[in-house]
Amino acid sequence: MPEQRFLALRKRLKPEEFNSIEFLTNEAKAVEESDPQLSKRILVRVKRLVSQSKREAKKTVKSEGNDENATLLSNEKNKLNTEASSIKSSTNSVTDDVKASIKNIKFKKILDLSPFILLVILPTFLFAVYQTLWATERFESQSKVIVQQPDSASTLDSGMALLTGLGGSGGGSDPDLVKAYIYSNDMIDYLNNKIALREHYSQSFIDYFSGIHESDSRETLDQYYQEHLDVIIDDKSGVITISAQAFDSEYAQLLANAVVERAEWFINSIGHQLANAQLSFMQGEHKLIEQRLADAQKDLLTYQQKYNLLDPTAEGTAKQQITYTLESQIAVKQTEIKTIRAIMSANSPQVRGLQNELKALNAQLEIERDKLSQSGLDEIPISELLSKFTDYKIKMDLALQAYTSSQISLEKSRIEAYRQLKYLIVVEQATLSEDNKYPDVVYNISLFLLLLSLAFGIGKIIVSTIRELK
Repeated sequence: MPEQRFLALRKRLKPEEFNSIEFLTNEAKAVEESDPQLSKRILVRVKRLVSQSKREAKKTVKSEGNDENATLLSNEKNKLNTEASSIKSSTNSVTDDVKASIKNIKFKKILDLSPFILLVILPTFLFAVYQTLWATERFESQSKVIVQQPDSASTLDSGMALLTGLGGSGGGSDPDLVKAYIYSNDMIDYLNNKIALREHYSQSFIDYFSGIHESDSRETLDQYYQEHLDVIIDDKSGVITISAQAFDSEYAQLLANAVVERAEWFINSIGHQLANAQLSFMQGEHKLIEQRLADAQKDLLTYQQKYNLLDPTAEGTAKQQITYTLESQIAVKQTEIKTIRAIMSANSPQVRGLQNELKALNAQLEIERDKLSQSGLDEIPISELLSKFTDYKIKMDLALQAYTSSQISLEKSRIEAYRQLKYLIVVEQATLSEDNKYPDVVYNISLFLLLLSLAFGIGKIIVSTIRELK
């Protein structure tokens, strides 16, 4: 401390030296360069001695009152004034040097702090001024929707599902589909035509950094739109929250309603397209099966008319039954003839009558067997007729079964198509905000200051590391 060094100097000096103006003045000049603060403190002592000498000289003049002494005292006074002027000039010089040294020290401190001030404090101050005085207020409107559809469990017949290639519906998240469409270019085109989205975001009263400009490209508008419209999906409930920002609360509500309306149209159109595509496919398959049944029925009817057959299977069965009956009767007659010939002669009337009946039965059996092997003038065997008829019959039965299954599946497919229709249900209507939500001044400034401070700290560490490595 300067005062401690001054006290140490006082102890070293003799009393006459410590009270000598000239000696102390020279001492102050001697230590001016090495210890300017001590030099300044010594000059303060010199000033006090000068003042004390003046007061003593005045008292001496008043008490003695003679001219000689007065002249002497006047000369002494002039001498003291001269010395005082010299001391004052020296004091002023030393004071100026001390002030210059203090200024240099302060300037160095300012230089040490200036990077932080220039890179952190000043930008934060400017950003705070922008956030509080210039940034345009933005309002937010929020709406909540959910995608619903009936139970889409498969109702198609298993055989028709294999036939038509229709399986379970493919996986896909409807909320993600809605989110993708809301951020799409089609949605932006719709909003431009419907509610003049670009014109609102590029109004003249909006500050330079908050909105877009009329000369900005389409990509800039797309990016700005995606940054100012948030779509959040709740994975558990499937609720979609749509938050739309605008520079007017009523327009923000209008924007949210327009987005919900268009998203609802999109979901409904997709459901109808899928339902119509599935139903059209099933109707086409049903027509093919119906035509195949008609062709099988026509072939069978033509075959029956050609050979004048009602049911060859039944007719063949009946003829076979007649043949079996005749064979049974022949066996009975043969048994009767053998029995009666054991007691009668071969020429007896009874034996001859039985033999004639047996001949008649054999003749009739031959006729019936010929009928089984041949039919009409064409002489086509019954077995061949029956084989061809069976083929036509099987084809018609299969076609009839396919038609029946197709008819059932068509009805089920129609029901399934309606079940695949999706609906966008509004859980919460778009809100009309009274206070602006953006910009969040305190949050933005705090975050800006934090980021700049972190960046400055990292940069300072890097610079210090580089200096240490040199």
